[in-house]
Amino acid sequence: MRLTVLSLVIYTTIFGVLIDGYNCKIVQFIFGDSLSDVGNNNYLSKSLARASLPWYGIDFGNGMPNGRFSNGRTVADIIGDNMGLPRPPAFLDPSLTEDVILENGVNYASGGGGILNETGSYFVQRFCLYKQIELFQGTQDLIRAKIGNTEADKFFQEARYVVALGSNDFINNYLMPVYSDSWIYSDDSFVQYLMQTLREQLTLLHSLGARQLMVFGLGPMGCIPLQRVLSSSGGCQEKTNKLAQMFNTETIKVVSELSSTLPNATFKFGDAYDVVNNVIANPNNYGFSNSDSPCCSFGKIRPALTCIPASTLCKDRSKYVFWDEYHPSDSANQLIADEMIKKLGFKPINQTDNAASPSPVPAVAPSSDGN
Repeated sequence: MRLTVLSLVIYTTIFGVLIDGYNCKIVQFIFGDSLSDVGNNNYLSKSLARASLPWYGIDFGNGMPNGRFSNGRTVADIIGDNMGLPRPPAFLDPSLTEDVILENGVNYASGGGGILNETGSYFVQRFCLYKQIELFQGTQDLIRAKIGNTEADKFFQEARYVVALGSNDFINNYLMPVYSDSWIYSDDSFVQYLMQTLREQLTLLHSLGARQLMVFGLGPMGCIPLQRVLSSSGGCQEKTNKLAQMFNTETIKVVSELSSTLPNATFKFGDAYDVVNNVIANPNNYGFSNSDSPCCSFGKIRPALTCIPASTLCKDRSKYVFWDEYHPSDSANQLIADEMIKKLGFKPINQTDNAASPSPVPAVAPSSDGN
């Protein structure tokens, strides 16, 4: 009898430790495009939007390409580090398991993806937001089978969520005449089409357990190098910037509405448009020396859409706002993340001992020949 009671106590203790182990960690699930992709597209063999070539990732970890469309970290990386959240691996990472998900969350972001299913179709392979949510539903099935519905509900409701898409819906859809959306919609009606779709997607995420969710706004996308080369003066495309501002204004309304009407929802909008616009207009005030051309470029042949082994790197990456024709540098991402942290007042969640340490950005880049 005594042995039976002792066995029961040991069993209960071990079982309790296992269940508590599933409860102790708050993780994040990231939905986005190339600004948040950490490698999904590198596993899509037919995708034309891949950060798999040098010099991507030069200031991250071992300096090899890791799927991030930057020389270093993403904005989501930096905000997560600040909050003590683990960096979630790419959904397509072969090492992803139920235990890895419970410990780190998942990143579903995909370069070229958009809010709309049709966006970025000429990249051949990419995950649109609906597809990313579908993959998240599959993730939930795995976790429910692993720890049961009750613990899974708690796990997903305590997690943090990031939704960061929209620029491709304009740059790689509406603003390109090869897409039917460019001649079916006006500026206003296209933004409303986006909002209707985004509202449905955020509501769906809420139904799947998302309670703490942040939607990233768009920056002045008319000022990215790729847009500047379309102007005879090399200046920003004001129509494109206006579309970004319209998107932000309407997204704030959607996020506010859902946060006040969906049960237990805390949805926030992360806006860095003004500070990025100021950096681009007055780079020296923020420690940058260049805000109109990419650090990684192929000389006068532009736009080279991605960095390639033959690309030339700028002498000091920390002084450039843009890494390539599309994407900000690590230093710019740090500034954007700092602005969102300041505005939204993010606080540390998990013990910071477990947080991923930031990857420093060397001041001087190696030359393209490796010397």
